[in-house]
Amino acid sequence: MTATELQAPGEVDEQDSRMSLMDHLRELRVRIMWILGALVAGTLVSMLIAERVILKIVQDWDVTLQAITPFETIATFFRISFTLGTAVATPLIVYQIVAFILPGLYPHEKRGLMMIMPGIFLLFLAGTSFAYFVMLPVAVNFLQLFWDDVIAANWSAREFVNFVIRIVFWIGTFFELPLIMAFLARIGIVTGPRLLSWWRYAIVVSAIVAAIITPTIDPVNMALALAPLILLYFMGVGLAYILYRPRVPRDFTEDNQE
Repeated sequence: MTATELQAPGEVDEQDSRMSLMDHLRELRVRIMWILGALVAGTLVSMLIAERVILKIVQDWDVTLQAITPFETIATFFRISFTLGTAVATPLIVYQIVAFILPGLYPHEKRGLMMIMPGIFLLFLAGTSFAYFVMLPVAVNFLQLFWDDVIAANWSAREFVNFVIRIVFWIGTFFELPLIMAFLARIGIVTGPRLLSWWRYAIVVSAIVAAIITPTIDPVNMALALAPLILLYFMGVGLAYILYRPRVPRDFTEDNQE
């Protein structure tokens, strides 16, 4: 009798499991390489338009930027290039992430995830547009005029770019909240009534988030950030009521018999 015949069933299953894990790790490595490659390629392409982007921002908002450290100009250039490159590479990055996790989802979870993907991109674009065209002009104007008879508003280029990127990114991200809540309700993780019962906590958290991401201390800018966050939460609650589906545990008995 050979060693293979003497091998217990549990040992065979364990070996198959290890091979499956190694396959997943290899797949993860390949997808990470694709993501890194997309980031590098997007950044290199964005270097060609980085100057145009910063000039447009300076002209639109009539700001004066200066470099106060030797490497600030270079750091600002690469920060803008990398941010734009990430935006360009986002579709491929999201595709790689979704393709990796998709095999582990239920069929209705796969359908739900694929259905909300276009909406997530559109909401993120809507959020970034709201931040750039509505929030930031008001905030920049307020900051320029505040105590302008005492201190001239000649800002550090690096700090200004970081400030713009932070506002645009976080507002764009929070605009995706309704679809994320809808997806979680669709796969049975949360329910509409449960989310609605958390409305007080949602308002408090939204106020904290608005205070963190709002660049100024005036109530107008905070209201511009707070009102959309609250509205987005209740939109998510409404979608959760409509799309909720109870989560049914998977029956592994039939799988094992097959």
